[in-house]
Amino acid sequence: MHLPAPLQASRTTPRLRLLVLLLASALSLTACKNDSGYDDSITALPAEPAGLGSTATAPLPSTVAYVDTGASNQRNNPCQVTLETNAGVRVLQGFLDVWTPSSPKVDAGVTLAAANGCPAVTPSPWSGIPGDATDGSVKNAAVHAANINYVKAATQARTPAQALAAYLDDRRAKGYSVSDGMGPLTSAWRAGAGQTSTIAAVDANQPVTPAVNDAGNNLGVGSAGNAKLGLAVDFIANIADGSTEPAKRFYKYARPWRWSSDVKVVPALESAKSSTPTTDGGFPSGHTAEAWRNTLAMAYLVPQRYQELVARAMEMGENRILAGMHSPLDVMGGRVQATAVVAYSLASASYYTPTVKAAAVSQAQNYLISQASVADAVALNAYAHTAKTSDTAAVDYDRFADTAAWRKTYLQRLTYGLGSTGAAGQPASVPKAAEVLLETRLPYLSAEQRRVVLKTTALDSGDPLGNDVEGWGRLNLFAAADGYGAFNGDVSVTMDAALGGFHARDSWRNNITGKGRLSKLGSGMLRLAGANTFSGGTVLAAGTLAADANAAFGTGDVYVKGGTLEVASPGALLVAGAYTQTAGTLSLLLGSDGAGLLQTQGTASIAGGELKVSFRGASPKVGDTLTVLRAAQRKGRFANVTVPGFSKVTVTYLPDAVQVRLDGV
Repeated sequence: MHLPAPLQASRTTPRLRLLVLLLASALSLTACKNDSGYDDSITALPAEPAGLGSTATAPLPSTVAYVDTGASNQRNNPCQVTLETNAGVRVLQGFLDVWTPSSPKVDAGVTLAAANGCPAVTPSPWSGIPGDATDGSVKNAAVHAANINYVKAATQARTPAQALAAYLDDRRAKGYSVSDGMGPLTSAWRAGAGQTSTIAAVDANQPVTPAVNDAGNNLGVGSAGNAKLGLAVDFIANIADGSTEPAKRFYKYARPWRWSSDVKVVPALESAKSSTPTTDGGFPSGHTAEAWRNTLAMAYLVPQRYQELVARAMEMGENRILAGMHSPLDVMGGRVQATAVVAYSLASASYYTPTVKAAAVSQAQNYLISQASVADAVALNAYAHTAKTSDTAAVDYDRFADTAAWRKTYLQRLTYGLGSTGAAGQPASVPKAAEVLLETRLPYLSAEQRRVVLKTTALDSGDPLGNDVEGWGRLNLFAAADGYGAFNGDVSVTMDAALGGFHARDSWRNNITGKGRLSKLGSGMLRLAGANTFSGGTVLAAGTLAADANAAFGTGDVYVKGGTLEVASPGALLVAGAYTQTAGTLSLLLGSDGAGLLQTQGTASIAGGELKVSFRGASPKVGDTLTVLRAAQRKGRFANVTVPGFSKVTVTYLPDAVQVRLDGV
């Protein structure tokens, strides 16, 4: 580039010399003409993406909240025996779209004297036998038939391995059983908690002793006798009473093996079948509800295994079906009710103060970090997802490692494809305090942002149990653990790496839609791994924002004014709009087939900042020329370009690209 002649004079005043320096600095950022004569100067920087100019919200439903009335989930008070007065019954009211119980009360096998101005409750005449004169009535025949037919097909096609898993989940204490959702952390967790079981796993082809009861230590040893994980054990044990009995005795829906002799109960569990059908309703599943209460509490303490633990709770429900003991609707009901119970507990100061929660989380994290011999919670996350063994029978084998496969399985088990009970396309509601379920998994988001995450990842309306008014039946916690499902407003994410854990590094793997803008602030790292289509643009101000997918930044403009934009996509990163960089670092991790290349369909305006080029796999050799950026039009230049491992490089700025030649090591 060339300075105007007057500024080349050898004699200048101090003020003029300052003007020369300022002008030269500006010209170095905006450039002039390159060697081919192309004018690549930036006359005016593009504006930052505008987004929608507002943030999305998830207002509280205008209905009675479970978290305000959870204590009413009981069957010993005549004033709490109706849909309106019992929270445990009310949260499952979506079941009334499928089934009408013979009486709208908690009265199956229940006798209560009049009290507190409420009349006495006498036992319902319900016999517990489907189809007799005392039974309720099917309201949605297609969904009911699909519900029972699923159990028929599953139990008739059950493998020996599935029968064994169903038996173990039936007989073992639930807290011990589901703790294997910890994967590589399982043995450390069980040892630290003091969890034991007297029911050992055996080969699927060996005979199983019928209906043995577990005499082990279910959750483990509490803080009074356990300095390792005692506070964590107390935390899990303190979840509110989530009894499914009030709902069972209200809905009065029989177990699947009573509905059809084609349902084949696991032979070793035949002796466990109840002989008193009037107090043995199938809906909702108590085993499933307990599994969900335990795993959600564990996931709060060990959010590194959040998705795997909720997948384990889903597996417990599936095993109840494979056992022949419950139907899909039964286990769906157990999940819905338990989710509300855990949120009620975590949000209630009478169960957990912020200090109690923080102490339990700290103990769990510190103990597992020490057992894994890693540096911090970020390293623990990596360790918790590293296979320790290929032996599927080993305690620490992680059968939940295939996240993509379990995402599909989890989604299928949310509804079991039973059919519709209502209209699709209705707006999602987020229950009061449900956001507490993500408090440790997405700690850098505000409570309102976590509510919006739950809203944008919720199931569509219309599925069975999906219209409980509050919204518990539509929550998809597996998806919510992967961040937003849509930017329906502008989203600002501030991550403080000094706080560690997910504050320092997290990844969102959902396919994010919407018209909002993403702004990344703070020193932490956020990685985007979904096939995103949000259109409001992306602004990076601080920290690291990484692209782990080719469409990570959606269809809008990308604006870098600080921090590091890391491109680690499997192919070329497509910026559908314009790319602007005024400061910060563009870090490209190049690989084969265009991996890590930045390709923008709009103008690339480079008004400074750094370009850093690294390699995955085999490094190129001296003399190679690499295209690192393509654009419809390129303007401006980087202030600095580095290629670790190569001390000498030549940067060529083309009208529609940037190339780097490796001249020497």
